[in-house]
Order: sequence, then C-alpha cells, then structure tokens
Amino acid sequence: MDMAVEAGVIKQHLIDPEICIRCNTCEATCPVNAITHDDNNYVVRADVCNGCMACISPCPTGSIDNWRTMPVARAYTIEEQLTWEALPPELAPDVLAAEGAAPSAMDTALAPAPAAPVEPGTQAFRSAQYGATVPPWSAAHPYTNLFPPKSPTTATVVGNFNCTEAGFESETHHVVLDFGSMPFPVLEGQSIGIVPPGTDVLGKAHHARQYSIASPRNGERPGYNNLALTVKRVTTDHDGNAVRGVASNYVCDLKVGDTVQVVGPFGSSFLMPNHPHSHIVMICTGTGSAPMRAMTEWRRRLRSSGKFEGGKLLLFFGARTQQELPYFGPLQSLPKDFIDINLAFSRTAGQPRRYVQDLMRERAADLAALLRDGNTHFYVCGLKSMEEGVVMALRDIARDSGLEWEQVGAVLQREGRLHLETY
Repeated sequence: MDMAVEAGVIKQHLIDPEICIRCNTCEATCPVNAITHDDNNYVVRADVCNGCMACISPCPTGSIDNWRTMPVARAYTIEEQLTWEALPPELAPDVLAAEGAAPSAMDTALAPAPAAPVEPGTQAFRSAQYGATVPPWSAAHPYTNLFPPKSPTTATVVGNFNCTEAGFESETHHVVLDFGSMPFPVLEGQSIGIVPPGTDVLGKAHHARQYSIASPRNGERPGYNNLALTVKRVTTDHDGNAVRGVASNYVCDLKVGDTVQVVGPFGSSFLMPNHPHSHIVMICTGTGSAPMRAMTEWRRRLRSSGKFEGGKLLLFFGARTQQELPYFGPLQSLPKDFIDINLAFSRTAGQPRRYVQDLMRERAADLAALLRDGNTHFYVCGLKSMEEGVVMALRDIARDSGLEWEQVGAVLQREGRLHLETY
C-alpha cells in the first residue's frame, strides 16, 4: 500500500477550470484513463491517477499542473470537480492535522505514486507513448499564454473563404485574423483559442475553442501582424446526429471587419525544426492540415529567398473525398521537387477506401530511409482515430527494414522528432 494512502493523505491532482481551454490533450494523453470531462470541466479521478505526470508537458496552458494535499476521506469527487468554476484553496495545516494527516505523511504525499510495473509483452500497443513532449532541438523559442482566458485580446477578420469544394455540411474555411498593433507572435505548430460570444445553456460564458494556426511565423500576409486558421463547420456530432457547433459555425460565418476575442497562443512542443537539411514528414487528415500548411509555407518562403536549402518534405494527407480536402487546389501548384504529396480518399465512389497509413506503407522504402536519418521529424495531426494506425505503420515499416521499433520510437520521442496532435 502507498505510504501516503496508508497515512490517510494524498496529493490530489486537479485541473484549473479558469485556465483550461478544454482541448482534450490531457484526457488523450493519460495512460490510465484517469481524466474525464463533461460540457463544463475536465477532471481527474483521484482513485485512478497514479501520478505518472504524462499529461503535464503536453498541456498547452499549464492548467493540468495543480495539486492539493488532501485527507483520503475528503478527496474531491468527480461530481464536485465538474461543478467548479475555480480551484478550491489549499486546506490549512490545522485542518489537515485534525484529519490525522501528520506532517511526515504530507511530505510523503507530495511524491506521486510510481506506476505499477508491466511485464514485457503484456501491454497493449499505445501510440501516445511515442509522442514527444519536447520540441526539436533547433526549434525557435515559442511564446505562450500571452493572453489567458480571463484577459483575451481582440483581432479583426481580414479574410474568410471556403477552402474546400464541399457543400455546407462539409465546408472548411480559411480565416485570416489581424491583431493590429497588439504583438501576437506565433510559430508554426502553435494554436490559439477563439471565444464565441454569448452564453451556454447554463447561462455561462462560452469557453474558448482551440484552433491550430495555418500560417507561418511572419504572417499569412508576410510582414503583417496576422495569422490564419483552418476551421471546419460542425453540423453533426460523433454519432451523426444533427448539431450546430457553437464555435465552428461562429468562425465560419464571420465577415471581413468583424472582431473576435482571442486567447493564447498555445503550444511549446509541436514545433518545426529550423536547422537546414532537416526532413519533415507530415501526416494529417482534414483540418489537421493547418500546422502542415504553416510549416510548408514557411519552408517555401525560405526556399524562395535562395538562402535556405531545406531537406525533404513529405505530406500524407487524407480526407473522405477530394471535394472535402482543404487546400486541394493550392497543393497542386507546389513544385514536385519541393514537396512530395500523397493523397488518400476514403469515400470516393467506385474506389477502395484508402487511408494515410495505407499510403505510408506504399512508401515504406522511403520512410524506412528517413527513420534511419537523425534529421527526420514526423508530425501527425487530425482525428484521434488515425493516430494508432499511423504509429503502427511506422512501427511495421521500421521492423520490416531491420530496425528495432522500441528503440527507434523511444529515440524519436526523446529527441522531439515524433509529434502527435490528435483530437
């Protein structure tokens, strides 16, 4: 039995509802399923959390890194946490002492309990364990949380157009926001939060919704203080029921001249390498193309300057149909000696379903060579359902080429060269 629990006290892991932007990163990262949520809050199950800290680094806001020393008998329940609008204060020492929580026990509680050992070969494949939580060594320094949820800044819409050929139900918009004279520095791979106006069904102000930035560091229009987003209009839920996404429809319907409330920027690890000759493999679906567009455009601008000779760019991009693929037209105009584009469509009439992992396996020889190259960086962004298939494809390609995947995967994770951002 853990000494802290034996002494009747734990260091309870909590999420700050005032800072959390409900991006789902923590729940997707947690290896023991200790994190859950409702429409109001993300919360941690005290009886499940083992203090492994896997969720700490990926959190874009730091809201996940909060702890309270609590008597076990008084640990905050899930039901309590779901109602919070702010974190409760620490219990006073005399209250803890009255509960029988001695100082020595509290000291022990400050150390998270170690995870139980797992016998080799008994653990199911878990793709998230290979995702890096540190940026590439050559990435530029990111600025984060310049404008927290309680202090958003204002941006003006200077562009909004549909970047797919799909109809209303599947349309995706490219939205350009200008920050005027307010500094808002961003890097490729970062994200921002948009705060929809109005209130929810409970009468509370809407939470910010997170969107990846689709433009490079010097702006959608170079030299201007602006950025672009790729936003798909949400008209159905995961079960196919009709629903109108609050933030996505708000953003897609914005007109030039409208103003929006913005928080962020967020993200300090899903960043592109800056060193010359680095190779970038981009694997995405739908609006997961946003950070890939940003990285590609930054490399294109560097290349056009004649002062930067970058390594290989490979793109594996999936959508249901060509009409639903964002930026299909502009992709066709990129030089083939600049970027190697591979497109997968899963719902083309009369054609077999093809996914990004299928394309990866077809390019196994090229990817195997890149896996052997320490200058290669992999970025995966899109629906959560794609993540496992993509990482398993990398595993199989590595093994088939004579590489030990557990070793390769560990190196990619440790060196910030395999990034997973799925939702």
